[in-house]
Amino acid sequence: MLIPARMSAAEEQRWVSVMLDKLAAQESRRVPGDAELAERAERLSAQYFAGRARAASVRWVTNQNTRWGSCTPAEGSIRLSHRLKGMPEYVIDYVLLHELAHLLVPGHGADFWRLLEAYPRTERARGYLEGVAAAARLPKDPGVRED
Repeated sequence: MLIPARMSAAEEQRWVSVMLDKLAAQESRRVPGDAELAERAERLSAQYFAGRARAASVRWVTNQNTRWGSCTPAEGSIRLSHRLKGMPEYVIDYVLLHELAHLLVPGHGADFWRLLEAYPRTERARGYLEGVAAAARLPKDPGVRED
């Protein structure tokens, strides 16, 4: 954030606080909560799976660091990693559809992937997630070689 040099320390502190509050408000409006996530899953199921995939619960979780999402078909529960927050909507939609598809087809066989062919951004979303995963493995400073 750029702040005019003429501002006093007190003015700077107040301005930073105001701007952080504005950013937090924007973020909370942009990232859906659990209820909105469940509604979104319902809409996606209706649009791509004729409403056949019905989740009993859909929620964000903070304990998934190696997966983008997970599904427990016996319970009808879907969990999405908090790491997806802030990613493009089409990516979140893809992960939701991926987990919804598991309510219809267990595993990742041909029938499973056939279901996901209905979503036109499947490959794009998968590429995005692969890029994020690859970037996470890069050194923090790309100009420094790791020997």
